[in-house]
Amino acid sequence: MGLSVRAVFFDLDNTLIDTAGASRKGMLEVIKLLQSKYHYKEEAEIICDKVQVKLSQECLRPSNTCITDQRTSHWEEAIQETKGGAANRKLAEECYFLWKSTRLRHMTLAEDVKAMLTELRKDVCLLLLTNGDRQTQREKIEACACQSYFDAIVVGGEQKEEKPAPSIFHYCCDLLGVQPGDCVMVGDTLETDIQGGLNAGLKATVWINKNGIMPLKSSPMPHYVISSVLELPALLQNIDCKVSMSV
Repeated sequence: MGLSVRAVFFDLDNTLIDTAGASRKGMLEVIKLLQSKYHYKEEAEIICDKVQVKLSQECLRPSNTCITDQRTSHWEEAIQETKGGAANRKLAEECYFLWKSTRLRHMTLAEDVKAMLTELRKDVCLLLLTNGDRQTQREKIEACACQSYFDAIVVGGEQKEEKPAPSIFHYCCDLLGVQPGDCVMVGDTLETDIQGGLNAGLKATVWINKNGIMPLKSSPMPHYVISSVLELPALLQNIDCKVSMSV
């Protein structure tokens, strides 16, 4: 690989690990628990659907409470909204911790992803840049044991601003001793990963579009689109070729 790309920033969730799939497996375990131990019927799935909605809205409604309390409350509210009656914090805690432990257990770096990161790191610096609550993201990083594949790891919840703010990208550049024009951002979310890379003036942004989604016209436009992170090495070679030819 040439020297035109000096660093690659990777998103974590649904880019390197299947967070959505792991979360679904956690929900299935909770449904089994509610049906077998507590004799819930269709309410079990309704509760899990409600929690999923609450999880997806967390970034819209930041909370000052710790993530454990906040997410236990999601379960407590969902159970009460579905079943009525008094709040049941004990059951909410049981559901939350079962969901969380199952989810973390299924957050793994696939062998082919490990091999790709190992090969890439022979030529460029690798940095993990993930948004989210400090505790939650650090637990995921620990669970998938990805620390040794990166030169640096930056968690948005530990910084003043998260993606897509340019400041966090410039902080990452400073950590690695590179310029924004030396770096490529790889991620699955247009509004944070791609918009952030564009805001920060990175050399290129690479959107991972696993499901062939058609983005909205108002969405940020990535430089490149791939369907799997495993397609990245060939793309980086291509970026280098284009830069060499233009020079």
